[in-house]
Amino acid sequence: MPKAKETGAASAPAKKTAGRRSYRSYGKIKPAPGKSKAEPKPIKVSFLGGLNEVGKNMTLFEYGEDMFLVDCGLAFPDQDMLGVDLVLPDFTYVERNADRIRGIVITHGHEDHIGGLPYLLKVLNVPVYGTKLTVGLIQGKLREHGLLNSASLNVIKPGDVITLGGFTVEAIHVNHSIPDALGLAIRCEGGTIVHTGDFKIDTTPIDGGMMDLGRLAEIGQEGVLCLMSDSTNAERPGFTESERKVGESFETLFRKAGNNRIIVATFSSNIHRVQQIMNVAASLGRKVALVGRSLENVVSISAELGYLNIPEGIVIDINMINRYPADKLVIITTGSQGEPMSALTRMAFSDHRKVEIHPNDYVIISATPIPGNEKTVSRVVNELMKLGADVVYEKMYEVHVSGHACQEELKMIMGIVKPKYFIPVHGELKHLRKHAGLALSMGIPKENILIADNGRVAEISKKALRCTSTVPAGRVFVDGYGVGDVGSVVLRDRKHLAQDGLVIVAVCIDRESGMIVSGPDVVTRGFVYVKESEELINAAREVAVEAIEAQTDGGYFDWNSIKASLRDEISHLMYERTKRSPMILPVIMEV
Repeated sequence: MPKAKETGAASAPAKKTAGRRSYRSYGKIKPAPGKSKAEPKPIKVSFLGGLNEVGKNMTLFEYGEDMFLVDCGLAFPDQDMLGVDLVLPDFTYVERNADRIRGIVITHGHEDHIGGLPYLLKVLNVPVYGTKLTVGLIQGKLREHGLLNSASLNVIKPGDVITLGGFTVEAIHVNHSIPDALGLAIRCEGGTIVHTGDFKIDTTPIDGGMMDLGRLAEIGQEGVLCLMSDSTNAERPGFTESERKVGESFETLFRKAGNNRIIVATFSSNIHRVQQIMNVAASLGRKVALVGRSLENVVSISAELGYLNIPEGIVIDINMINRYPADKLVIITTGSQGEPMSALTRMAFSDHRKVEIHPNDYVIISATPIPGNEKTVSRVVNELMKLGADVVYEKMYEVHVSGHACQEELKMIMGIVKPKYFIPVHGELKHLRKHAGLALSMGIPKENILIADNGRVAEISKKALRCTSTVPAGRVFVDGYGVGDVGSVVLRDRKHLAQDGLVIVAVCIDRESGMIVSGPDVVTRGFVYVKESEELINAAREVAVEAIEAQTDGGYFDWNSIKASLRDEISHLMYERTKRSPMILPVIMEV
């Protein structure tokens, strides 16, 4: 694996401040020493993804002639996005300003923060900065796209400060559901912005490093213009449980499984979770098999970089599982969200080539459904139970904890950072509004809180926080090898076909006389069962003949008019007889 460059960034010096401000003394910004007293220009923040949605996080910061990006993620398609594989942010505005982009800073290695990078780096070759594990995961993605040798990847660590034109960006250690996650302190002449990234405050983290609240407090004392904070769990009261809680639950459940085979489904990127599963399995004398390409890749990279300590001899190839008794085996798999092509889903529907669900298998789904995935997860659980498996999921036992902060943690960060302005980020509108309400309860004035949206540009200055303009920030669909060639019209047609099917009317017409030479033939797909609908098909033929003759009666005829008439008349017939509106596709051949 080609090594990413280690930056020579030095740790940011801790600046001592005299006295202490009150807990609610928001908005007191100290002037930077040695700077001109002239009013600085506003900092512009363009939200290109990640607001009012879950996924495709991407934010552009701009000051003067300098720009840089924080994250470049993807989203997975909704159920109505038929045939779509991935959803990317719209890179249009970034491409327009390619000569002003100084770099991309990645907060952590989840797909909704790194998944769009290969597609962006094909059109924009700028330095990328991230921690060792994050860069390792990015390298794997770029290798698949043939971009590894051309990309400029730079490894940073908490405390490092990188310079991006007129910006400096300090990396701050935070806890999340993947190691090596960062928050950011973004500085320029216009002021300091703190971006938390995805975080929670875990006092007993698996990797031993608690979130650097001390450094955030120091930055708060220096004066923070704006806080941009993770809103995912803004509706949940209290504190998020420690990841160690899940390890304790695994210990209990694995013993409860007795002599049965154990199958655990979790997020492939949750290295801490995988580590705890392996540790418990090793303590009980069980072997571990990995199922799912993404899981295998992440485990391999994490082990190589030292983030995963795999007990010697514990991991076996999936092809070897039948050589071990059920009580000596744990299978870790992907598919905790019920994804149609995931390993667990294929197991549930008896479609997996290497793993067959046996009666009394003990299946643990160690994840909570992402909003919108509840039905698909429930469907998989039901199918597993039909096969005789005993299924444990989040609502039953503590087999999952979130990687995102709950209300009390969010308020704690506000109290520590003491920003003048507040912008909730990373979440649906309900999460952003709830988070804004928390900020209001913490004493931040209403006029200093902004709920933004994708495509909006926020201008942040010492005088005001406001949205001033818009930039392109739609959704770009990836379908197979095609990027952006599937739009709303194509999706509308696919939905139409999926709901009501297709009727093809094929006819051969003499180009001179307009007389029907052969046909019309009526072919249907996904509309009606032809053998039971001969009367309807014959009626469609008669209507087609009448429509064609009406258009060619005068000796002059237009092919487009004939097609339009066929569509209208047959569509009217089909709706009248069936109350359905299939897509009508006329095919006219000239002789």
